[in-house]
Amino acid sequence: MMTTSNRKTLVLGLGNVLMSDEGVGVHVVRALEQMQLPANVECLDGGTGGFLLLEPLQMADRVIMIDAATDDTPPGTIRRITPKYSKDYPLTLTAHDVGVKDLLDVFHIQGDIDGSGATQKEIILYAITINFKQPIALEMSREICAAADEVVERIYAELTAV
Repeated sequence: MMTTSNRKTLVLGLGNVLMSDEGVGVHVVRALEQMQLPANVECLDGGTGGFLLLEPLQMADRVIMIDAATDDTPPGTIRRITPKYSKDYPLTLTAHDVGVKDLLDVFHIQGDIDGSGATQKEIILYAITINFKQPIALEMSREICAAADEVVERIYAELTAV
């Protein structure tokens, strides 16, 4: 039986750091890379997604994704969800929206499915609501920086829990 301590975990940060708050997932992964993480954890800057991420997703037993979302909640709102298919992914207007949703569907279609249609891998998404109308910049807004710091703490706690 595979325990939490020996399951390979991929922490995948998504986003475009050139678009201010939209790069929040990448910023979270970069912060986690600076921390002492268990040996079974791999951090990956997934940028704007795409099918190149399919292999790392397939190689992991557990995937923790961090991405920006644009919805009706206030900027800085953090949601931890477990999407199974693209329809479960939060609404976004980000540049990688279609790529990530397609990637999730292909990931599930390629056979990591048990007879019930549910994935056998654990997929967790931390969605951070942003104001998509931010100017192009390398820095994130104050509220998104605070949310990113909180997500770093939450993920670190998950990764190091005994």
